[in-house]
Amino acid sequence: MRDALARREISAVYRLLRRHGVSQRQIAALTGQSQSEVSEILKGRQVMAYDVLARIAAGLGVPRGYMGLAYDEATAVRVAATAEAPHSEEDESVKRRKFLAHAAAITVGAAVFGTDSGSWASSPAQTPAPGRIGMTDVRQVEAATRALRTLDYQYGGGSCRDAVVAQLSWGQQMLGANATDLVKERLYVALADLHNLAGWTSFDTGLYDSARNHFGQALGLAKQGRKEELVANILYRMGRVYLHQDAPDDALKVFQLGQLAAQNSGSELAVGILCANEAWAYAKMGSDDQALKLLGRARDEFARANIGEAPAWAKFFDANDLSAMIGTVHTELAQTVDAKYTRTAVPALTKAIGGYGEDMTRSRSFNLTSLSINHLLDGDIDHGARLGRQAIELSEGLKSVRTKDRMRPLLHEAEKRRNNPDARELAERLAKFTGNDSAA
Repeated sequence: MRDALARREISAVYRLLRRHGVSQRQIAALTGQSQSEVSEILKGRQVMAYDVLARIAAGLGVPRGYMGLAYDEATAVRVAATAEAPHSEEDESVKRRKFLAHAAAITVGAAVFGTDSGSWASSPAQTPAPGRIGMTDVRQVEAATRALRTLDYQYGGGSCRDAVVAQLSWGQQMLGANATDLVKERLYVALADLHNLAGWTSFDTGLYDSARNHFGQALGLAKQGRKEELVANILYRMGRVYLHQDAPDDALKVFQLGQLAAQNSGSELAVGILCANEAWAYAKMGSDDQALKLLGRARDEFARANIGEAPAWAKFFDANDLSAMIGTVHTELAQTVDAKYTRTAVPALTKAIGGYGEDMTRSRSFNLTSLSINHLLDGDIDHGARLGRQAIELSEGLKSVRTKDRMRPLLHEAEKRRNNPDARELAERLAKFTGNDSAA
């Protein structure tokens, strides 16, 4: 095996694994490949791409040095945190399609959009893990995820992403440990949620490829853990990435796949979350009838949901978040369809802002930004500018690229009113804060 690894003859590696009772399906699950890819490699197809080799090493628990791959996770995090390589619009659309294919295969069990679903596995550094694990080990992963999620809500993804990735580097190794079936199933769910958080914090820091990779890993693990509600939550979060990238049509497709999983789970809260986000996608496309219909369903599902019994990954969606989504969807409609929708957006956003505590700083920033947009649209420029300044001041302490991106529509509205001194001052502050010097 060591000789095969040193020569990077992956076909020989896989044949040795098969000889010792490891199935093609198990190899595919570990390495993030399709069974057809594994089959082709077993037949002699060479693997040359560095990222694929690194993913195989990580999935099989092989120290990278055995394959001459010296680029470790700590270095990867530092490089990724600096900047991701720019991608063309066409490249990004291809990536979205591949993720959608992967999500469809996970959700409905068939390659609906094609078989090339892309590569999802991250490449964590190898840290020794116990040979046998119990429920206590899994609970430690769950506790770490809860603590890190709290940091993300309060201070932004940049405050904890590296810690999430580091936790994953150890957690992934636990998959190779001996455990009872019950422990294994719960471990799949715990690691799925940790990947879910890694994807969300990557998204918040502008690392979209990393987000996609982690969400892809999370989907597979959640399905192995038979947790349809978590599958729905992961797809909701990936859809939010596409909304952020102004790809509402692709976002809607991902949300609709998530809706299938939510309905299969029987969770009213999961269904409500997906409905609210589908409404946002329709609002971005200027379809007010569909947006309002789905918001109505989101309200109904939320009214039936038991928030107290919700798992950690969904518990954030409470009455404040429902109000925030109502306000957000109506803000979008006010910009895409008719300014009359500010009449619903303003009270909903005001209610949400008033209900958020100090632990939800980023959410308060988002809603202050939306509320500022509504007041500018209504002609209440001085108040709108004051709210915009509050959003900036709140966001200055956050390690979140997303908060800056969400302020760009506000910058656009402030720019259109530069003849007003309050709007002009706001535009200049926003331009400086977001790194957009168009207002200078």
